[in-house]
Amino acid sequence: MPKYEFQVEVQPQYLPEQSAPDAGRYGFAYTITITNTGAMTAQLISRHWIICDAHGHMEEVKGLGVVGQQPLLRPGEAFRYTSGCMLHTASGSMHGSYFCVAEDGEQFSCPIALFMLEADRPGGTDHAATPRVLH
Repeated sequence: MPKYEFQVEVQPQYLPEQSAPDAGRYGFAYTITITNTGAMTAQLISRHWIICDAHGHMEEVKGLGVVGQQPLLRPGEAFRYTSGCMLHTASGSMHGSYFCVAEDGEQFSCPIALFMLEADRPGGTDHAATPRVLH
């Protein structure tokens, strides 16, 4: 078992009620579950996101914690939160990392794998129900 390791699971969801496709606004939520799979208690300090739309427009987001919190996770503990973003296109992607500090002072980065944001297509299936995560 690695000493310093967080595992990240993502479930993206399209939000039609917060979207206005005619105006080029597409709302997405993503639920993140962070699990401490390492052997040492550690705290998530900050986040770094790269958000891209289908036209290649990139937005970089950095900040302390997640949803106003900096969770301290013992080995095996998990923290779940939901946040969101707006895109100018019906699809896009996100990836990033969390900066963490273990209780022994060791700093480490936790990668967040690229995942897709896809709006439902009229007459199609709900793509948000089967999220794609690219490794």
